[in-house]
Amino acid sequence: MKLIVNELIPVYETENGERVANGRELHQFLEVGSRYNDWSKARIDKYNFVEGEEFVTVTENLVSGGKQITHIFKIDTAKELCMVENNEKGSQARKYFISVEKQFKQQSLPTPSYMIADEEARAVKWIEEYRERKQIETKNLMLEQQIREFEPKISYLDQILKSKSTVTITQVAKDYGLTGQALNQILHDENIQYKQNKQWLLYRKYQDQGLTKSMTLDVTHTNGDKTVKMNTQWTQKGRLFIHELLGKQEIIPYMDRDHKGASGQ
Repeated sequence: MKLIVNELIPVYETENGERVANGRELHQFLEVGSRYNDWSKARIDKYNFVEGEEFVTVTENLVSGGKQITHIFKIDTAKELCMVENNEKGSQARKYFISVEKQFKQQSLPTPSYMIADEEARAVKWIEEYRERKQIETKNLMLEQQIREFEPKISYLDQILKSKSTVTITQVAKDYGLTGQALNQILHDENIQYKQNKQWLLYRKYQDQGLTKSMTLDVTHTNGDKTVKMNTQWTQKGRLFIHELLGKQEIIPYMDRDHKGASGQ
């Protein structure tokens, strides 16, 4: 594992090219009040992070001669850990990880032929691009056939548009492998909603777009007292709005991830 970015928080790259963050270094930046062992265990248990898929546990040797346990988190997992901190440091770290990912995606893009000064090198590059375009055209024809085969399953947006019922933020988040708390934090960071009296409310800019409905829930307490609780639920139009917002952040629903895996077989 090699260090590739060392700005706010060190970012490393594994042997298979995956970018990761050290749990203790993330914990230090977030300025969490609790001990690392307590914090990491609580977060992993609460949000059901899967070892081997979203993080790995490693033993580090200390200069003093002792050992300590830490965790190596995938960048997507690190971003979720930042979101659930629900503070300025968490928001800052999450945006930093997003910028690092964008930076490496841009670096991986090849230089187009028209930007190469040397004529011979430009000609060689143009031939490579031509062959790549022909390969893409062939793959597109194959994908069209696969899309037709999987068409009954490609109905995520169709289901959203056809349904008239409202859904909770937790139900929407589940489609993307997120917690309701994490999705609420994304919407808050994007200045879409704010919290008042334990209820999430839309900012004025979004209030008249039919994205949410406030539901009144009757709550009966253990002592027999009854109170009323207001709860925000999302309409299908709001669900589509969230889908488009998350798509810009490259967070896609599980259904679309499955399609990608199937088409690549």
